[in-house]
Formats: sequence, C-alpha cells, structure tokens
Amino acid sequence: MPSPMLPSTPGAYALALRLERPVGLRVGALGVWDFPEGVYVYLGSARGPGGIRARLGRHLRGASTPPGTGRPRWHVDYLRAMAQPIAWGYTVAPAPGLPWECLWSQRLAAAPRAWVPVPGFGASDCRHRCPAHLIAFPPDAELLAWLRERSKTWGLTWHTMTD
Repeated sequence: MPSPMLPSTPGAYALALRLERPVGLRVGALGVWDFPEGVYVYLGSARGPGGIRARLGRHLRGASTPPGTGRPRWHVDYLRAMAQPIAWGYTVAPAPGLPWECLWSQRLAAAPRAWVPVPGFGASDCRHRCPAHLIAFPPDAELLAWLRERSKTWGLTWHTMTD
C-alpha cells in the first residue's frame, strides 16, 4: 500500500508481519531474542510530524533505518528487516482513555494462541504497564479473519497487502 493513501494526521496503527522462518535477532538494548516462524502484530503510535503517513508508510516501504544512521531506530525496525507486512490498520480517532496501541496490545495478548515474544518490545516509553507492543501468533493461525471481525469494535479497520 503506497504511503500517500495514508493520512498525515497523528494516530495509532497496527502492523501485521509474517516471518517465514525462525531467526535470532538483536533488538537494541533488549538483547538477542529468538523469533519463531509466525505472524507478529506490532502496535504503535504516530504522533510526530507526518503522522500515520510518515510512520506506517515507512514500515510498509521497508525502511528499517533512518536515513544516514545505519542502524534501526525503533524495536520494530529489527523485525521488519526480516519479516514481510501482510496487513495493517490505523485510527486517527481520539483514544478512549488508554492509548489505542495499549488497548489493542492488551486485547491481542488475550487472543487464542497469542503470546508476547519479547517483553518490553515497542513499549520502552509505555506508561501503562503493557508487557509489550508486539504480539505473536503461530503461522497457521487464522489471524486476519479474526482481526477483521474483532477490530470492528476496536476503532480499527484492517487492510491486507492485497486489498
């Protein structure tokens, strides 16, 4: 999905990534972690300049390092370098108390067969005690259908890379 179709307003987003084979990755200060084959859903915010278009668009394009730095900026950049996006969603609606990314993280973590692969992943600055903003699912999970159904009440509309 080209980033110009994304809004440049601030908001929150979800990015589903498929990892085709197991890998060990260094995730910044979190250290080295094993990531089994599966689907990973990253929940993030885009409150800076360019909003959703800048942040989610960057992840969809595959940019894993900010220009001129040579190293990843966010935890998800480490995983994004090895995994392919399969679906995404966002909202620009005001959060209902708890930030959207925290609310979605809690709901996804409670889903059948879900687990937190790396404690603290994507949640370094989270003030709501989220265990992580990355939730993992087995590769055979019917995740996209489940997400489309559940997220209707979550303020989030899912899009697949083939939509």
